[in-house]
Amino acid sequence: MTRPWETLDAVETGEGRLELRRRGDDDFVITVAGRVLMNSSWHRSEIAVAALACRRIADRPHPRVLIGGLGMGFTLRAALDVLPREARVTVAEIEPAVVRWCRGPLAGLTGGAVADRRVEIAVGDVARRIAEAGAPAGQRWDAIILDLYEGPRTATQAREDPFWGPAALRRTREALAPGGVFSVWSEDPDAAFEKRLSTAGFQVERRRPESGGPRHAVYLGLTPLTPR
Repeated sequence: MTRPWETLDAVETGEGRLELRRRGDDDFVITVAGRVLMNSSWHRSEIAVAALACRRIADRPHPRVLIGGLGMGFTLRAALDVLPREARVTVAEIEPAVVRWCRGPLAGLTGGAVADRRVEIAVGDVARRIAEAGAPAGQRWDAIILDLYEGPRTATQAREDPFWGPAALRRTREALAPGGVFSVWSEDPDAAFEKRLSTAGFQVERRRPESGGPRHAVYLGLTPLTPR
């Protein structure tokens, strides 16, 4: 007999009611307005979007990584598993409840990744962090990883989109150190997004993290080792 889902916590957001649900001891989902955003049983994409980026910069002396979106912590865990002890990882998460859940009932899923000494959790908009790094006095990132629940293939592909529009991609390019990596999860491959990445100055690679599963894609935007 299948156990019913139990709602552990819920908050109202601009997108609808955000809920953390559990079934049994270690089966979790996060939903918004009744739609499943992520679950603890299927997270290959979350691992791939971090691991593919961090492997590129793991041999640097003190790599700095910015992750947009905490989720259940699987992306953070994957980054930490690749990065050296001297790395610094900042996770920008806009919803405080998600941070609370990852420090509470979800912590065991990732071995307490949010408590790792290399990690800073910043409640706020990752787009602001990216813009600050690209400013004249900003400190640039070796990798920027965006694992947002609405990737570049969405209904809102306006030019002024804060993450996927042309201006946003240029800001991200400027926020990266020479030889930096921009890694993005996308629900589906998107040729228009690939073109915008290229126009913004990235060398583009597309990977499929799940063989035989959903058509999710991970985009890697690579920057040259010498600054422009």
